[in-house]
Amino acid sequence: MRFFDTHTHLDYLSESLNLSISTLVENAQKYQVEKILVVSVFAKNFEKVTACANEKPKNIVYGLGLHPLYIQQHQLSDLDLLENRLSQKVPLCTAIGEIGLEKAVIEVSSPELWKKQCEFLEAQLALAKKFNLPVNLHSRKSHDQLFVFLKKAQLSQTGVIHGFAGSYEQAKRFVDLGYKIGVGGTITYQRANKTREAVRKLPLESLLLETDSPDMPVFGFQGQPNRPERLIMSFNSLCELRNEQPQIIAETIWQNSERLFSHT
Repeated sequence: MRFFDTHTHLDYLSESLNLSISTLVENAQKYQVEKILVVSVFAKNFEKVTACANEKPKNIVYGLGLHPLYIQQHQLSDLDLLENRLSQKVPLCTAIGEIGLEKAVIEVSSPELWKKQCEFLEAQLALAKKFNLPVNLHSRKSHDQLFVFLKKAQLSQTGVIHGFAGSYEQAKRFVDLGYKIGVGGTITYQRANKTREAVRKLPLESLLLETDSPDMPVFGFQGQPNRPERLIMSFNSLCELRNEQPQIIAETIWQNSERLFSHT
């Protein structure tokens, strides 16, 4: 079996563990995680995520984007920088992300900052359309609002709702629009009934696996930085929830991931 971790912040994981990118990739490969997507959150870490991919180009691809959680820090000039970077059409840059909407954090949900979040999302979706790149989407307590933006954008490459933790009905709306659902550590917690039920019922062709390293720890590793090799734990939980054979689940999700985010 082979796996593709479709959402990580390896630059931050490398710093927090004081381990090289090469070491992180080697550790992941011991657990069949052969490919990793690294996404950015600020303009200031565009260089770092690019460097991650350049260090291990056979294993790492990257996405550039401006995360809604840091909307207070983003400037309009960051959108210009993003467009400039994307216009270079670097093969290893296979996504726009992490972008999206954040309503769970009060500090960025004021009317003024919500308006700015929506403007930045709309601008980045337009760039995704212009450069024909898929999007890696953050959405907390904002599924209904995000759906409206995605329906309007009509992206040819669509993308993934990363770290999904909603209901089957919410997930199905995104899937029907052509988007994938990112399955991560949430499903390793027995109490996450709503999300576990959603990934049990969704078409296998609509699912991707991810860790969100160093965030979203799996059960049993709370309080520790998450790592790409722990993707296998989410996979095992997924196998417990699905009727298909593990080999079929693994290969289908690998193909889903490759079609969306691979540069080859």
